[in-house]
Amino acid sequence: MGTRIRLHGIDAPEIGQLCAVNSAKYKCGQRSTFYLEQLLGRSVVTCETLDTDRYGRTIATCSVNGSDIGASMVASGWALAYRRYDDVYVPHETDAKNAGRGIWQGEFIEPALWRSGERL
Repeated sequence: MGTRIRLHGIDAPEIGQLCAVNSAKYKCGQRSTFYLEQLLGRSVVTCETLDTDRYGRTIATCSVNGSDIGASMVASGWALAYRRYDDVYVPHETDAKNAGRGIWQGEFIEPALWRSGERL
């Protein structure tokens, strides 16, 4: 198994997190994970290490087939721009929100707030 990496500048729904579309709840954290898995496939991932977080995880900007993974996650609507650390993906988030992609198709709790206990 390789190095566990936290993607810089994004915050994705947690694996157990639920979101809702037309009041019907669905596993948006799981869908976000599936999207990432599809994006990566069996391709080689290249990363530029930026820092290490307080948990010892590598924080990096990564790409697959020349495409920025963080940008793809946010543009698809399966992650948010993590403004607390960087605003580089805010335009991607705005596009996803306006198009109603991913979690923007309905209701959700921001992942950081969900981790602190907020629920739908």
